[in-house]
Amino acid sequence: MNNICKFHEYSWVGSKEPFLDEISILHIGRMVLGRFGGNTSAGQYKNEDGCLLWASEYHDWEFVVLLDAHTTAQSAELVIETIQSLKNEIKGFMSFSAGEAFDKIGKLLLAVFNSQNFKDSCRKVRGETAFLCTVRKGSFLWWLSVGDCILHLFHPDLFPFKEFQQNHRSFYEWIGRVNTFELPVPCYTMGTKELRKGDSLIFLTTDGLTECPNTSFSDPQEILNVLKKGKNANGVTELLKIIKEKNARDSTTIISWNVESERIGSHPGS
Repeated sequence: MNNICKFHEYSWVGSKEPFLDEISILHIGRMVLGRFGGNTSAGQYKNEDGCLLWASEYHDWEFVVLLDAHTTAQSAELVIETIQSLKNEIKGFMSFSAGEAFDKIGKLLLAVFNSQNFKDSCRKVRGETAFLCTVRKGSFLWWLSVGDCILHLFHPDLFPFKEFQQNHRSFYEWIGRVNTFELPVPCYTMGTKELRKGDSLIFLTTDGLTECPNTSFSDPQEILNVLKKGKNANGVTELLKIIKEKNARDSTTIISWNVESERIGSHPGS
């Protein structure tokens, strides 16, 4: 169940390896990838999640994509293939400052998603996918979100304010046969966040976790309560064990990793 990956690159789609009734924990660089395909006893028979993870071997950046498709996994497969084709450009951007890198990555992804070739490909797939791209470089976090995947940031400075979720979870947005980039005005959200000094935990999940029956994981504080009980991989494993025991049908994919920042974060003036 718990495996170490020597590489710093990984991609996966649930249609190829569904993990039905099974928990998988994989380490890619410093990142933990947790997957549970859902319980067949609850009626689950397929997994349409997907992900792509790239990490610097020097731990100075991570690039992550999380996908939650429906009807089929074809839309998730298309997005992963498309971003894989941009790998050299995106990795090249990581040599710039965080601000420049985020700007270049955002412009590249939006240009590709808005391109006629990509939109033509989307029309040929069955189904559509939520999409969350998250990039960490240095002491800053950036994201591009279409749909309802979730990005949480856990840091002690933010706990008193109950600030956890960073992106806006938005419904009726997808990439695929139904495609936000076909609209007269494409709908998505984009954001950046300064990481506080010390240890931050970056946590991405599909909604199988937050919508699991008989749990309270829609409240990020409840996720944090479980994660606090052990190291990152142990916490992710425990979350997946809980939803398996609760007979969750929906698949869940979690990507989680710790970042230690030496940079003193912003504070109000005296």
